Amino acid sequence: MTNTITHKVSCEVGGRQLTIETGQLAKQAHGSVLVSFGDTRVLVTVCSASKPKEGIDYVPMTVEFSEKYYAAGKIPGSFHRREGRPTQEATLSARMIDRPIRPLFPEGYYYDTQIVASVLSVDLEADVDVAASVGASAALHISDIPFNGPTAACCVGRVANQFVINPSWTQLQEGHSDLDIFVAGTEKAIMMVEGGADEVSEEDALQAILLGHEEIKKMIKIIHELRTMAGKPKKEIALALPEKSLKAQIDKLAKTETQKALCIKEKQLRYQTLDKIKENLLNSLVPESVKKQDQEKAKKLSNDIQISFDLLKYNLMREMILSEKVRIDGRDTKTIRPINVEVGLLPRTHGSALFTRGETQVLSTITLGTADDEQIIDTMFQKDMKKFMLHYNFPPFAVGETGRFGGNSRREIGHGALAERSINAMMPEYDKFPYTVRIVCETLESNGSSSMGSVCAASMALMDAGVSFPKPVAGIAMGLIKEQERIAILSDILGDEDHLGDMDFKVAGTDQGITGIQMDIKIEGVNEAIMREALTQAKEGRLHILNEMAKAISQPREDLSKYAPRITCVQVPKDRIAEIIGPGGKIIKGIIAQTGCKIDISEDGKVNIASTDPVAAKKAVTMVQDIIAEVEVGKVYRGVVKKIVDFGAFVNLLPNQDGLLHISEIANERVNNVYDYLKEGDELEVKVIEVDRMGKIRLSRKILLSPPTAETASSHRPRGDRNGGEGRGGSGHGGPRGRGGYGGSSRPFPT
Repeated sequence: MTNTITHKVSCEVGGRQLTIETGQLAKQAHGSVLVSFGDTRVLVTVCSASKPKEGIDYVPMTVEFSEKYYAAGKIPGSFHRREGRPTQEATLSARMIDRPIRPLFPEGYYYDTQIVASVLSVDLEADVDVAASVGASAALHISDIPFNGPTAACCVGRVANQFVINPSWTQLQEGHSDLDIFVAGTEKAIMMVEGGADEVSEEDALQAILLGHEEIKKMIKIIHELRTMAGKPKKEIALALPEKSLKAQIDKLAKTETQKALCIKEKQLRYQTLDKIKENLLNSLVPESVKKQDQEKAKKLSNDIQISFDLLKYNLMREMILSEKVRIDGRDTKTIRPINVEVGLLPRTHGSALFTRGETQVLSTITLGTADDEQIIDTMFQKDMKKFMLHYNFPPFAVGETGRFGGNSRREIGHGALAERSINAMMPEYDKFPYTVRIVCETLESNGSSSMGSVCAASMALMDAGVSFPKPVAGIAMGLIKEQERIAILSDILGDEDHLGDMDFKVAGTDQGITGIQMDIKIEGVNEAIMREALTQAKEGRLHILNEMAKAISQPREDLSKYAPRITCVQVPKDRIAEIIGPGGKIIKGIIAQTGCKIDISEDGKVNIASTDPVAAKKAVTMVQDIIAEVEVGKVYRGVVKKIVDFGAFVNLLPNQDGLLHISEIANERVNNVYDYLKEGDELEVKVIEVDRMGKIRLSRKILLSPPTAETASSHRPRGDRNGGEGRGGSGHGGPRGRGGYGGSSRPFPT
C-alpha cells in the first residue's frame, strides 16, 4: 500500500476557518481538492481531454454542481429516493463557479474540460457556493491545465448597517441582511458579481464588492501556497490559433466591407451581410482542390477563416467605439435605445405588459393563485413552500433561429433568477397580499439584455394586475470596451457589444436604489474606478427607463382582474382551527362544497378564502365567522331546534354552538309538553339570556312574544288539538274550550 501524502493550507474567512487540502481524495483526477469551511465539505475535481476539440471557437468547459442529500442528513424526496437531474439551485451554483474562471483560460484553448463540485457535507452557517468556487480555482491551479488564475469568492451581506462576510443562512433567510452579493475575482481585479439588495445605493453596493475583494485576496494567497506544495507542471498544449498570415489576408480582403456591415443598424440585415462576407471568404480561400483531396485540411482551414473573421469583427467594432465614439447602431456611449411600453394586452391573464427596447422585446404575464399553487422547495438546504416565482423563456425564434423546445437551459434559469431577485425585493409581504404570484417573461425578440427587459416588463405587469407593488423596478445592461488605457463604458448594450465586448454588467432597481446586480468580465478583471463609473452611468440609464415605463403605468391598478381570485383573510383563534376543519375535514369540505371557494388554513389561524365570485366568497366568510363567533348575552338569534327533551329544547344558534330553551321560556303561558309547541327542525327566534361560566347558554322565546290578551288566551290552543278528539285535559263540553267530546285542551296554541 502506497503512502498518501496530503498537503493542506488554511486561512480565516469571515470569522470561520477555510481549509484546502489535496492528495487524499480522487487522486486520478488532473486536479482534486477538498475544501472545508465550518462543517461544509466540498470535493472539487477537474479533468481535461488530451486533444483539442475541432471546429469550435470557445472554451469547451462544463461545471457540474453535484448535490448529495446525505450531506444534509436527508433522503431525496423523489420516487426513486436518489438524486436526479440538477435542481435550479444546483444550476445557479454551477454558473457562479463557471463565470469567473472561464475568461482565464488562454486564447485558443479548445480542450474539453470538466469541473465537478461534489457537496459532501452541508453547514448552513458556512456558504457552500464559496467553498465550491474556491475549490474549482484551486483544483485548476494545482493541475497541469493552463489557467491564468487563481480566483476566489465570498459573499457579502449587511446586518444592522454593518457589512458581514459570508452571512449565515439564518441571517439571509430571515431577512436580517438587506444585501446579499456574491463576489469573485483574481488578486488584482473583480471578475464576477451576482446578488440582490433592498434598494441599496450604488456607493453601498460598491463598498460591499470592494470589501469582498479584500477577503478574496486572502484566499488566493493560500491557493498559491498550495500550488507551491503540490502543483503539477503546466502541460504544453497546441493552442488552436490561426496563422498570422491568414489573419492579414482576411483583413486585406474583407476589412472595408466588414466595417460597412457593422454600421447596419438592423440586426438581422447586419448578420445576413456579415454571413455573406464570410461565405465569400470561404469560397475564395478554400480551393476546390483542397476540398476534394484533403477534407481534414479543408475543415481546419475553414475553421481558421471563421475564427480570423470573428477576430476582424471584434477589432473593428472596438476600434470604432474607442476612436470614433460611435456604436454599431449609431448611438453614443450613454444613449438608451427607443423604448415602447404597453400594459393590459391580454384580456384573460391577471396582468400583462409588453416592454420593447430597440430590438429587444419581452412580454410578461401575471397569474395570481392561492396556497394550493405554491411551489414545493425540497433541496439539501431547505424544505419550504415558495410563494413567488418568475420564469424566463428564450425561444429560438427570438433571434430568428430554429431550435429545440422543451426543458430550460442554464441560461434561462440564470436570467430568470436574476430577474426574480430584482423584483422580489419590492414584492408585498404575504400577510398583506396573500397570493401565490407567478410571473412568466417571454422573450419575443432579443438584441441585448432580455433579462433586464424582463425586469421592466414584469414590474409593469404586476401593477397592471393590481398587485400592491410599491414602486416600479427597471433594469439596464452596461458594457465595456477596454484596450490598455483606452476605455469606453456603454449603456444599454446590444448583443454584439456583449459578445465582442469585455463586460456584461446588469443593474436593476428603483429610483431609490439597487435590487439586483450581475457582472461578468471577459478580460482579467476590472478595477474600482471602472465599476464606480459603470454604476453611476447605469443609474442614469435606469432613471430614464423608469420615466418611459411611467408613461404606460405608474402605480398599481385599484382592483384585481375580474378573472383573478379574490382572497379574503379571516383571522381565527388557533384553538378554534379544529372546529373549522371538523372531524375528518367534514366542516371545511362542506363549506367548500356549498360555496365553491378555495379555503386555506395556516397554523397561525389565518383562513384565506379565494373565489372569483364575490357572493360565494361572502357566504364562505360568513360561514367561517359563524363557527368562531361567540354567543352574546342579550342578542337575538334565529336558530334551529336540534333536540327536544322533557325539560325543553336544544336550539342550534351558530355552528357547533347550541343553547337550552327551557320549557318555562317557550311561551307566556304554562307549557306542560314541549311537543305541543315545537318539533325538531323548527326555525325560531330566541334571545340569549345567560351564558354561565361553564359556557352553557340559556335561551328565551317567550321574552320575544307579545303579552297575551284575554281574547288570545281563550282562542289559542296547543299544536294538534284544534279539531277536538281525545284530549289531555278539560271537560270538552263545547264552547271556547272545545268543539265536543273530551278533546279540548286548556293550553292555548302558541303565538
